[in-house]
Amino acid sequence: MAIKAGLVGLPNVGKSTLFNALTQSSIPAENYPFCTIDPHVAITEVPDPRMEKLKNLYGSQKLIPATMSFVDIAGLVKGAASGEGLGNQFLSHIREVDLILHVLRCFDDPNIIHTADNIDPIEDYDIIIAELMLKDFDSVEKRMTKIGALKKAVQNKPKELVLLEKELTLLEQVKIAIDEMDSERIRSLIVNTDVETIPLLSAKKFLIIANISETDLEGDAFLENDRYKALIDKFGKDRVIPTCVKLEYELTQLTPEEAEEIEGMLDTSIRGLGSIIRQTYHNLGLITFFTCGPKEIHAWPIRTGMTIRKASGEIHSDLERGFICSEVINYKDLVESGSLVQAKNIGKLRTEGQDYIVQDGDIINVRFNV
Repeated sequence: MAIKAGLVGLPNVGKSTLFNALTQSSIPAENYPFCTIDPHVAITEVPDPRMEKLKNLYGSQKLIPATMSFVDIAGLVKGAASGEGLGNQFLSHIREVDLILHVLRCFDDPNIIHTADNIDPIEDYDIIIAELMLKDFDSVEKRMTKIGALKKAVQNKPKELVLLEKELTLLEQVKIAIDEMDSERIRSLIVNTDVETIPLLSAKKFLIIANISETDLEGDAFLENDRYKALIDKFGKDRVIPTCVKLEYELTQLTPEEAEEIEGMLDTSIRGLGSIIRQTYHNLGLITFFTCGPKEIHAWPIRTGMTIRKASGEIHSDLERGFICSEVINYKDLVESGSLVQAKNIGKLRTEGQDYIVQDGDIINVRFNV
């Protein structure tokens, strides 16, 4: 699926290093602004402990995990909406992602330059959001002008005229919120309306990556980090993910055994990259269904609320086109039953038609004819 999360932040906050760790890629991460000129897209696997259990139950030869895309978007600076830095280019790249991961620096290091005199993650966030809102202001004004022309063209089409009037009202409210630099209000207006309008950068879903130092990991000392606490106060614990980006990258350069040994020595509750990937996956509105057999266990990512017929098209278009029905059992029911045979005996394996809504953990076997 073409669903992407974008890493966004001011220069030298750890974006490219985090991207490298998430994808085990090797794009440049030099210590100077704008080292990432074009966005780098990479695919990373979504950790899912259910797959090993399924492998054992089906005697499968291999595992194919669900994947998702991360985009490393070059560092924004104040004035990007008016072209500062490489502004407009970067803002257009943000438009293409489904969720923004704001990477915010919460550590001191005199060897890593910062665009401001002091380290303030809230101020860094406000700079980025201000630039997104300024770009949105331009987009809203252009759309409002276009609506004025469209209304003249549909004077004799009452239904279309009503829709345009509703959109214009919504955009007028958004424009007021932008004037007041109220990004939460913008997000609320867009999320809680059934009116279709242009996509807005400042209304996108987002998470916060609080990039802390390695010393802040020991004994969860980051909980007393004033910068981290400020982020929690502003965004809440569910939206802020504390991570030592430098350490996470270094761990990806080791063997799995070496990395596991070092992680075992750390006195911290932080779960590292797996937590970032899983929370991003969840906030993108994705769930996983499985196809299972002796050859492989394959995890498939889909959007929440998708019908089984539509979901089968993720496997192959022929399955969606010729869909008849599907055998379905959920992972939890299969594990509790102990085997597929036992699950059948107690009625946990069922047949579903094309309108069934796929649930997270469903294992499906599609019947089709083309």
